[in-house]
Amino acid sequence: MVFLRISPMKGIKRFGKKGNLCPRFIGPFKILERICQVAYRLAMSPALAAVHDMFYVSMLQKYVSDSSHILSYEALELQPNLSYEEKPVQVLDRREKVLRNKTIAVVKLLWRNSKVEEATWELETDMQQKYR
Repeated sequence: MVFLRISPMKGIKRFGKKGNLCPRFIGPFKILERICQVAYRLAMSPALAAVHDMFYVSMLQKYVSDSSHILSYEALELQPNLSYEEKPVQVLDRREKVLRNKTIAVVKLLWRNSKVEEATWELETDMQQKYR
């Protein structure tokens, strides 16, 4: 398995992104055969059917399999306007933020459809009013 290097061009939208957000590599793709010492044929997705399937080795980067690359998702309860409501699941941490003249209590909340890394700090008073 390899990633395919793409060259971003200024002002051109490629692979859904434009400018600095344009990806440098796409894939991973499976190697079908080795054409010569420096060229490989890749199994391309149907979306890239217009792209030639043979690439020079400098255009490829080795893919190292990692379990964190596998994305898992849960079905969301969408409302008719295609939005959903986030609800807090657990309070991970509590702190008091000291300003010059007052102290503010904040809590770190884990949200229903998010991971621990995506937990946010919120005002404790606001959370008590909203979710009582």
